[in-house]
Amino acid sequence: MQRLPMTRSETFAALLVEHARVRGNRPALREKHLGIWQTLTWQQVFERVQKLACGLASLGIKPGDHVAVIGENRPQLYMSMMATQALGAVPIPLYQDAVAQEMVYVLQDASVSVAVVEDQEQVDKMLEVRDQCPALRSIVYDDPRGLRHYVDPALLSCDQLAALGQQQHAPEFFEKSVAAVQPHDPAAMFYTSGTTGKPKGVVLTHHSLIDRARAVEAMEGLTDHEEVVAYLPVAWIGQNMFSYTQLLVTGFTVNHPESPDTVTIDMRDIGPTYYFAPPRVLEGLLTQVTIRMEDAGWFKRTLYGWAMQVARRVGAQVLDHKPVPLVERVRYAVGNALVFAPLRNVLGMSRVRIAYTAGEAIGPDLFVFYRSIGINLKQLYGSTETAVFVCVQPDGNVKPDTVGPPVAGVEVRVTEEGEIQLKSPGLFKEYYRNPEATQETLTGDGWFRTGDAGYLDEDGHLKIIDRAKDVGKLADGSLFAPKYLENKLKFFSHIKEVVAFGAGQSEVCAFINIDLEAVGNWAERRGLAYAGYADLAARDEVYELIADCVEQVNRDLSQDKRLSQSQISRFLILHKELDPDDDELTRTRKVRRGFVAEKYAVLVEALFAGRERQYIDTEVKFEDGRTGRISADLKIRSVRVVTPNIARAA
Repeated sequence: MQRLPMTRSETFAALLVEHARVRGNRPALREKHLGIWQTLTWQQVFERVQKLACGLASLGIKPGDHVAVIGENRPQLYMSMMATQALGAVPIPLYQDAVAQEMVYVLQDASVSVAVVEDQEQVDKMLEVRDQCPALRSIVYDDPRGLRHYVDPALLSCDQLAALGQQQHAPEFFEKSVAAVQPHDPAAMFYTSGTTGKPKGVVLTHHSLIDRARAVEAMEGLTDHEEVVAYLPVAWIGQNMFSYTQLLVTGFTVNHPESPDTVTIDMRDIGPTYYFAPPRVLEGLLTQVTIRMEDAGWFKRTLYGWAMQVARRVGAQVLDHKPVPLVERVRYAVGNALVFAPLRNVLGMSRVRIAYTAGEAIGPDLFVFYRSIGINLKQLYGSTETAVFVCVQPDGNVKPDTVGPPVAGVEVRVTEEGEIQLKSPGLFKEYYRNPEATQETLTGDGWFRTGDAGYLDEDGHLKIIDRAKDVGKLADGSLFAPKYLENKLKFFSHIKEVVAFGAGQSEVCAFINIDLEAVGNWAERRGLAYAGYADLAARDEVYELIADCVEQVNRDLSQDKRLSQSQISRFLILHKELDPDDDELTRTRKVRRGFVAEKYAVLVEALFAGRERQYIDTEVKFEDGRTGRISADLKIRSVRVVTPNIARAA
C-alpha cells in the first residue's frame, strides 16, 4: 500500500501525499523513547497513515464522522488525525488530563464512534463512560503497556488497526478517499474551553487552517528545515495549529518529547528553531531560572544581576538591530558570552529563530525579559474560531504592549464600545449543532465578534486590554482591566496565579496563589518549616513577601495615567491552588473568573468589607473523581497605595 495518488495540496491528506513525493526520505516526526530518538520519514508517515485510514474505514468511519483523539503529543496520534482527515472524517482532540466525566459531553454531542487514545489511562476513561456514550463502539490505543489482560471486543491497538486496514482495503480506496475530500469540508473540531457555559464545538475547514498556516509561513520565511518540539496538549488550537497544521503545510520536522517532565532536556537535544509557548510556560521557566540564581554563589548572582541590568537597557534594541551606543553593545556582548548564551542553552533555545507566545495576554515585564536575553519572542493574537493567526508582531517592529498588525488577509475594526471585530480567511465554519451561538458571534455584516477589548495604535498594531466582559470601571469611573494587573503580578517568580476584583468598587482587591516551588525554595533558604501549600501560604513571612511584590506593582501603576487608580489595596493568599479539576481554571489554565467569584463569594465580600480574616470551607475534586473538603481561616492583608504623580485620564 504505497501508491501515491495525484492530488492538489488544498487538504491535509493532499499535503501529506505531496510531502511523501517531494521529501519522502526527510524526517517528518521524531519521538524520544527510552532515551533514544526514533525517526519517521515522510514516506513512512504516508504508508502508516494509509493503513490507519483503511483501518478506520473498516471500523465504519465515513465522511463527516467524528473521531476523538486523546493523549500527549505522540506520532501515532498525529498520524491518526491525518488518517481521519484522509477519509473526510473529522478528528476531535480532547485534553488528556480531563477526567472521564468531563469528556462525556463532547463524546455525546459529537456522536463520537471511534476514540484513538494514547495509553491505559485513557482507555480506562473511555471504558468508564462507554455506557453513557452509545455511539462509541471502538477504542484504539497506541501504548499497550498495562493492557495485556484487557479483554474487550471494542479494544484494538494501532498496529491491529493498521493490519486490519491492509487486509480489507486496496490502495485505490485511499486514493479515492483523498480525492473526494474538498478544501471547504470540515477538517477538525475543537471544543472551546468553556469559561462560561458548556463547551461549543468549533468547526474549522481544511481551507481555513491551511490558509492561515501559509500566511504565517510566508511572513516568517519558514522552511522545511525548521525543527519544532511539540509538548503542549494537541487539543489546544494553538499547539495543533503550530505543530500539526504547520507541519503539513511547511514540511518541517516535529519532535515529540519523551514525557512532559523531560521537555527542557529534549529541547536541548533537538535545538528547535521554531518555538511556541503560552505565558504560563514562560512564567514557569523564568521561575526555575530565578530559583537557580537564588541558590547560586555570590559571584554568579552578582554577574547575573549586572548582566540583566544591561539586558533590560539595550537587549531588545540589540535583538531588533537598532542603534545602540558602542559601550552598551560591548557590555551586552560580554553579558551574552557569560550569561545570556548559557541561559538560552539551559532553556533549550540556543537555535530558536522565531518564538511565539499566545493563549492569553503576557505581562510586558515577562515578554521583555525573554527578548532582552536574545530570544526572538513575539506575540500573536487569535482564537479557536479564527484558526489562531489574526495578528503577529513583525521582526524589527515588536512592541511589548501590542500583538502586532493584522496578518495578510485579515481585517480588524474596533467598535465604539471598544470590542475588537474581524474578518479572516481562517474564520470558523460554524459551532457544531448550535446555529444560535453561530449567529450570535457574527454581526449582521459578517464580522466576527472576538469578545476582546482593545484598540489599534498609530502604527496599526492591535493592543488588547482584556476580555470585553472583564473590562470595567471602578466606582469613580476610572478604567479597571483585571488581566493587565494579574499579568504584572505573575511576573514575580513567587506568584503563580492572580484573580483581581474591582468593577464597580472603590478599590481593587485580589486573590493570589503562590508558586509552591519558588516560595518553598525561598522558605527553605530561610529555615522556615512548612507542611504543604496551605501551611506555607498562611505564613506571615510569605504574606510579607507577596505584599512587597504587590507594592512594587502599585508603584508601576501609579505612573500609568489610565490605570493609576487600579492599584491593589488588599489581598489574600488562597488556601489551595486554583485547579482545572475544580472548574476554577480551564484545561488551558485560564481563570474562570465568574465561577471563581461565585465559588469564593464570601472571600470577595470579606476583602471589600475590610475584614482582617475570613473562614472558608471548600469542596475539592481529586484526580480519581472523588471529592473532599478543605477549610482555612485566611488572613487578609492591606498594602500601600501610591499617590499618582501624573494626571489621571479623564
